[in-house]
Amino acid sequence: MSIIIPFIGGLGMFIYGMQIMAQGLENAAGNKMKTMLEVLTRNKLSGVLLGALITAVIQSSSATTVMVVGFVNAGIMNLTQAMGVIMGANIGTTVTGWLVSSVEWAKYLSPTTLAPVAIMAGVIIMLIGKRYVTKELANIVIGFGLLFVGISTMSSAVYPLRESEAFCNLFVTLGKNPLFGIFAGALVTAIIQSSSASVGILQSLAAAGLVPFNAAIYIIMGQNIGTCATALLSSLGAKKNAKTASYMHLLFNIIGTAIFSVASILYIFIANPAWASGTISQTQISLIHTAFNIATTILLFPVSGWIIKLAMKIGGVEKETSEQETLLLDERMLETPGIAIQSVYSEILRMGTLVEKTLKNTVEAISNSDKEKIKKIKEQEKQVDRMTDGITKYIMKLSTFQISEREHEEVVRMLQAISDMERISDHCENIAEFAEQMLEKNYVFNGEAKENLDQISRICMEGYMYALKSFETRNNDQISKAIERETQIDQMEIMYRGENIDRMTKHLYDTQAGIIFQDTLLNLERISDHARNIAEAAR
Repeated sequence: MSIIIPFIGGLGMFIYGMQIMAQGLENAAGNKMKTMLEVLTRNKLSGVLLGALITAVIQSSSATTVMVVGFVNAGIMNLTQAMGVIMGANIGTTVTGWLVSSVEWAKYLSPTTLAPVAIMAGVIIMLIGKRYVTKELANIVIGFGLLFVGISTMSSAVYPLRESEAFCNLFVTLGKNPLFGIFAGALVTAIIQSSSASVGILQSLAAAGLVPFNAAIYIIMGQNIGTCATALLSSLGAKKNAKTASYMHLLFNIIGTAIFSVASILYIFIANPAWASGTISQTQISLIHTAFNIATTILLFPVSGWIIKLAMKIGGVEKETSEQETLLLDERMLETPGIAIQSVYSEILRMGTLVEKTLKNTVEAISNSDKEKIKKIKEQEKQVDRMTDGITKYIMKLSTFQISEREHEEVVRMLQAISDMERISDHCENIAEFAEQMLEKNYVFNGEAKENLDQISRICMEGYMYALKSFETRNNDQISKAIERETQIDQMEIMYRGENIDRMTKHLYDTQAGIIFQDTLLNLERISDHARNIAEAAR
């Protein structure tokens, strides 16, 4: 118990420090992580680089692959892009091991020296810092210190095991039996669901001089298989494409492990048996872990298409699909708020584009009293309502997670935009109903009235398009144009309302048609108000 209790406490501190540091890095990255996601649309190689970068930031290949499963399930990412990110994630996860092993190759980073200094420095920054970025910097530094305290505690706890013949023989057995070593690494990693943490455990044992080379090599390879457990669990209940992404991760790691296990066995048992029995250092573990993952990626990158096809067969996917369902959001991404916010942002833009199509149909329905357009508007309005409900519920769940002040402001902005877009869709439906009444009653506007509606509808359409663009780009020029169109419509609505009353008093068309004209003007003016709200929120 004198060994187990400090070891468990050290492991808990190590994982907690890793999470605090990762959260601070992620929050500090903020919008940059959103921009990085756009690189995914380029090619598989850029996906590898991005996967490595994101995993290095959040320090968990499991978390990255869970996000990938979520992206594929949401239709945001295809399997080819997912494959690139998965390969990169295996490389990025090695960063934590290098942080831990730095106590060997950079002596001044000794945990006993660096950890207390880092924690105290982080606390001072937290107490005196006022800015958002400063607070996140404090979390990064404190997390860094706690990570070293944890690894130091684990190493100290297991040091007495050097005298345990049974424990030493256990590692000798794992080294002599590759399958046992691989299984042990996979099992521990699957249980704690973090390859970074399991490598940290192995390094703490290595610091006590307990781990031979051969055992470490097989355990490291097993850890790469064990880290797939989280993604496999996260894919339960997902679409076939998402499950296929988790199978790709598993196949990639199994194939890589199989190839390099055979190579290691041949080298250890035939070429250099004496080398295998020597104890391994923390730095050597980091070096082997990194070399294994980079070599696996280089070797399998050219045949990654075959891995995708094999995974699709296992997943029962005949052809990769990109289903466009009502809502393309996935709760797996909530664990990483910065990425989840980007997903919401993309979905709002998709909803905004749908509203744009609805508004275009509305303009045509006003001009031509087209039955098909009226029917389409009503269908699109129902879809907008479903998307509004789904996105809003997702944002509410997102708000329960730890998000930064900047991200909170972004969430408020998005909620406002959703509300305005939904109201524009409602007004479009109102206008469609007016057009339907005109058809049923055989009402007809005269040439001047039709021209007025055409002009104000066109300006209204332009205003919304500028507003949507400004929401996407936050471009001041687009914002100004949206506001100009709204001001112009206010003036046109007043002028056209007066002209309409004049036409009604002259009995140029039916009184009821005049009322419909007034109501249509009012709804178009309200649409322009909501468009202006969307644009102003982008400031």
